[in-house]
Amino acid sequence: MAVILGLSAVWVAPLQAQTQGVGCEGSVALKAGRGGPCTELAQKIAGMLEDPAVTRDHWGISVVEMDGAPIYSLNEGQLFQPASNAKLFTTVAAMALLGPTATVKTTVQVNGVFTGKEYVKGSIYLVGGGDANLSGRAVPYALNSDEASSPLHYLDDMAAQIAASGLKTVDGDVIAIGDHFGNEPYPQGWSVDDLPWGYGAPVSALSVNDNQLKLTITPAVEVGSHAIIEVTPEIPYYTVTNDVMTVDRRSPTSIVVERKQGSKILRVYGGIALKGKPETDFISIEDPPEFAAIAFKQLLEQHGVIVTGSARAEHVLLEDARSFRTISHEPLDLAKLKTMQKVESPGSMVCPDPCDAASLPRTGVAVEHTSPSLLEDVVLTNKSSLNLHAELLLRRLGSRFVLDGESESGSFADGARVVRQFLIDVGVQGDDFVFYDGSGLSSYDLVTPRATVRLLQYAAAQPWFADWKSSLPVGGVDGSLEGRFAKAPLKGRVFAKTGTLGEARALSGYVECAGGKTVIFSIMVGNHMPQTSTDRDVMDKIVGAIAAAN
Repeated sequence: MAVILGLSAVWVAPLQAQTQGVGCEGSVALKAGRGGPCTELAQKIAGMLEDPAVTRDHWGISVVEMDGAPIYSLNEGQLFQPASNAKLFTTVAAMALLGPTATVKTTVQVNGVFTGKEYVKGSIYLVGGGDANLSGRAVPYALNSDEASSPLHYLDDMAAQIAASGLKTVDGDVIAIGDHFGNEPYPQGWSVDDLPWGYGAPVSALSVNDNQLKLTITPAVEVGSHAIIEVTPEIPYYTVTNDVMTVDRRSPTSIVVERKQGSKILRVYGGIALKGKPETDFISIEDPPEFAAIAFKQLLEQHGVIVTGSARAEHVLLEDARSFRTISHEPLDLAKLKTMQKVESPGSMVCPDPCDAASLPRTGVAVEHTSPSLLEDVVLTNKSSLNLHAELLLRRLGSRFVLDGESESGSFADGARVVRQFLIDVGVQGDDFVFYDGSGLSSYDLVTPRATVRLLQYAAAQPWFADWKSSLPVGGVDGSLEGRFAKAPLKGRVFAKTGTLGEARALSGYVECAGGKTVIFSIMVGNHMPQTSTDRDVMDKIVGAIAAAN
């Protein structure tokens, strides 16, 4: 294949169509979309991308000053899968529109006909408001603190408060309601391969323990015996079929966890080596509100409150048949909407004539739990790259700012609509991004490196920037960058969000450079070879070159 540069022709091997040579007459000039002068940085990056292990990958890079002045670019206007870099867009929009101090509430209501304080003929309602932190994870963020306390301790606290009110018997059900944002557990574009695992758990306004269960598999004391499988928290939700055998210690451990969508049967099979380390997996919960109801009923009974009925979830039906694109591309006046409040209108009770008020159902006990601040949740979301947390932020945005429908707002499309309008308002080109979710797990998400650096430039000018920047993983220190940039001069000087999805990878953020200034960068790669990490290593070297050159 011939490529014409001026008056000369250069032949490029098919497997190296993206690069050829290390100088500006070679790969720097040949790379489609390369912008900016032929600097030493440009030549270094070109040389790095000649590595045979990454030369066939699709690379996009944008580097700018804090004021947006360009430093280097490569394919900066082309679209890439952002993976978890999508969380940058979701969390910035949430900080700007909802505010760092915003909170939501989870409530418990006992509704029915009371006889004194101890008996009610009615039901207990557990209602979610979008709190992603009803778990044992430490808040504020701390390294390696995902299991700092019991995964059900917030539910247990609320159950204890119900018992402390004097209630002894509920002649009815425990009913969980998690459809504050509608009954839409998965965004479009989530792979069926991801759904059984904790990182692909369904999204609900009532989410307990990140909507996942911890599966711990430990070898038995002798070869040929079934392994020991523990499920945490210990709630009777899934039926576990244990077909994992303990094998000779010289044999490799190989375990498969299988669950079909819609099923509550976990089949675990394979072999685990004698005296080997326990294997741990995190399994998604099929119906989060149903699980919450079952767990809450069990906790109530442990606190001495008898519930005669069942534990169940109530779900709503979706009503909006418009396409995702139609909804998400409708314009919004966000400035006006910020001045308006969404008012929940409680229903009224009509007492028949003659009226016996004592026979009317009423809410006799009400307990509520307030979530951590939005900023605290954003720190967790970005440091630990928590998909469920990002999705709930997106749904909260849709619920708060989409006020033009009769049905409950807060769908994925509503959230994407708010984020889209926000990005356009802050100067990001409307055709530089497509978001179907808030976490980046959707394979439909696309974004350009230049859109990402524009977002980062906007964030840097906001009064909450220092707080939001503190949510980004720090190279060699914490979060998903704890194991990268672990040595000087970059340790503690790279503040960036990672992203990995299939054969796509991204890293975008800020780096403190050798010359004393901070610059903004976004590096994205697509179509790298499966099950390889050379592109990540090259990505890190590019960040090092950026820091050294500025």
